[in-house]
Amino acid sequence: MIPGRRHLPLLITACLLVLLFFTGAAQHPGFGSVRVALNLLTDNAFLAVAAFGMTFVILSGGIDLSVGAVMALSGVLAAVLIERLGWAPPLAFTLVLLVGAAFGSFMGVLIDVYRLQPFIVTLAGMFIARGLALVLSEQSLPINHVVYQQVNAFGFAIGTGWFGSAAIALVVVFAAAVWLAHFTRLGAYIYALGGDAYSARLMGVPVRSTTIATYGLSAALAALAGILYSFYTASGYALAGVGLELDAIAAVVIGGTLLTGGYGTIVGTLLGVLLMGLIQTYISFNGQLNSWWTKIVIGGLVLAFVALQKLLSFSADRRQGAGA
Repeated sequence: MIPGRRHLPLLITACLLVLLFFTGAAQHPGFGSVRVALNLLTDNAFLAVAAFGMTFVILSGGIDLSVGAVMALSGVLAAVLIERLGWAPPLAFTLVLLVGAAFGSFMGVLIDVYRLQPFIVTLAGMFIARGLALVLSEQSLPINHVVYQQVNAFGFAIGTGWFGSAAIALVVVFAAAVWLAHFTRLGAYIYALGGDAYSARLMGVPVRSTTIATYGLSAALAALAGILYSFYTASGYALAGVGLELDAIAAVVIGGTLLTGGYGTIVGTLLGVLLMGLIQTYISFNGQLNSWWTKIVIGGLVLAFVALQKLLSFSADRRQGAGA
């Protein structure tokens, strides 16, 4: 695909986001407020963090269907450690992140060492993580620790909105993900692996360690999303995040990342998450549409962006053929 044209899906996503925001602001009082904009960050923080991890996996040419289940497992594990075992939250969160990273790394080992399909391995991982969460607790576990109250109360006002801890965490993770993707050796390896694994191997890219690190990173970010979700709901619930992996994939695709790997941006994924959240907000403000229209519109957008990717790739192939 021609480099300039690769940015077209990202530009379309950004334009749709701006267009929908101003359309909603023109139709509904309060829609264009700072409060609504900041609520988008707060309400979608856990999805965005999980989607960042999914972005790295798809950039490498893989897929991860376990992120929703890992998020649920992380929330339940944190609740059990804090409420039942009396662990301090920072210590519990450290263990949760390590468990998530180890779980993802193990899937990466299976994928690379045994040449198993990422779809199958992460599908199995989804069932295992969800099952473990249900084994820990079938009921929602409230978390009443004072740290949760303090963190949820942290933030500052911007106009009529509240820039709270979830939004702050999202901005920090976003900045770290952008740095990792574009300014580190691992990020360069991930892009190279997704572009052409055979060529990447010939160029000296450590394919095995990169694959393991990519899936470990995805699961660690899913675990972090679970921690954020536990703050959002003040609980851990084994059935949280059902279908989240599909929402994460949708956000990545709408953000312009190629499903075949090799091209995409963390910025695009964030825009994809915000666009999905804004669609839901618009339908809520409308009041006349069923909330399930959110899924219908997002499904249509995913199909449109996949079709656009194929069209751009086909056009680039024809140009290369003509040039040859």
